[in-house]
Amino acid sequence: MRYYIIAGEASGDLHASNLMKEIKNEDSAAEFRFWGGDLMQAQGGELVKHYRETAFMGFLTVLKNLGKIRANFSLCEKDLLEYKPDVLILVDYPGFNLRMAKFAKEHGIRVHYYISPKIWAWKEGRVKKIKTYVDRMFTIFPFETEFYKKHNYEVSFGGNPLLDAIENRLNKDESFEDFTTKNNLPNKPIVALLAGSRKQEIERILPVMLDVVGDFPDHQFVVAAAPSITKEFYAQVVGDRDVKFVYGQTYDLLQQSKAALVTSGTATLETALLRIPQVVCYITGGGKILFAIGKRLLKVKYISLVNLVMDKLIVKELIQHFCNKENIASELKNILEEGSYRSKMLSNYQLLNEKLGGAGASSRFAKMIVEDLKTIH
Repeated sequence: MRYYIIAGEASGDLHASNLMKEIKNEDSAAEFRFWGGDLMQAQGGELVKHYRETAFMGFLTVLKNLGKIRANFSLCEKDLLEYKPDVLILVDYPGFNLRMAKFAKEHGIRVHYYISPKIWAWKEGRVKKIKTYVDRMFTIFPFETEFYKKHNYEVSFGGNPLLDAIENRLNKDESFEDFTTKNNLPNKPIVALLAGSRKQEIERILPVMLDVVGDFPDHQFVVAAAPSITKEFYAQVVGDRDVKFVYGQTYDLLQQSKAALVTSGTATLETALLRIPQVVCYITGGGKILFAIGKRLLKVKYISLVNLVMDKLIVKELIQHFCNKENIASELKNILEEGSYRSKMLSNYQLLNEKLGGAGASSRFAKMIVEDLKTIH
């Protein structure tokens, strides 16, 4: 069968590539055409556009690039009609993908959505479009089943593909000594700093994380540097603070760390699945007033995926003005010490792993997608 896939960012490229690999196991004659990245390209098929050319984040950036965005919509619509796929598979990226779902549905193309947009956190109204234009929704968090049930829409939960990415990671058996030698790091316990991948985010959160460095002289602080951010930019943000950097080795860094300071997002889940105690640090722009407004708009109790999945406080969330040197240092001290606080977090991580369905999600989703297509052909 012919599969047309749209992923608009790096994480979508990763999960879509693993899905493609498993679809080929179910459908040996599978043909792919896609919007995505290098990992999808490595699985074969035709790349229409790389996500580097389509990822426009933030109101002003979108405004400046409206012409390009409109051109991308037109190109995708024309390309879909010419390719005539058996199914359009959309991977998260709702701003673009929900519009393409509408277009595909209107032209008789079956629509599968793989990895639901986070409409349970905000923009809940988008559920109407999903119910109208999406034939099957494949979800990766167990709580999403209940969310959609509330809206009378049945979804298919198959586990979380992050577990596959972590299970299949490179350098899984690397020793601490090999990692520190390779990256020219001293022989001291590591605290990993995951401060996000966007410049504004890094400028807000990294300096606050680094305020605690002097309180932990027996540890080294190492930043998981985002590939898209230059060393010069990091140097400006860090100044003369004693911190090291590693690029493109987030999983390698985490698995060698004693603890981590992590900005909210997928990184909190990755850190938990790699069994590293963490403190969630989150600061938005706009200060206390904007934060208060944002809290009222959010539909969820927690901001970290770890706590959302478990539906209870597993990892400490230090948000906005609570994210300061004193609170970070206090919580970091708690999770670095070998004791009941640290071990309770680690045992909750094991329950999290089980709740997410264990490894093999990509394979389960591929089976569901191919079976669905077989029933309508």
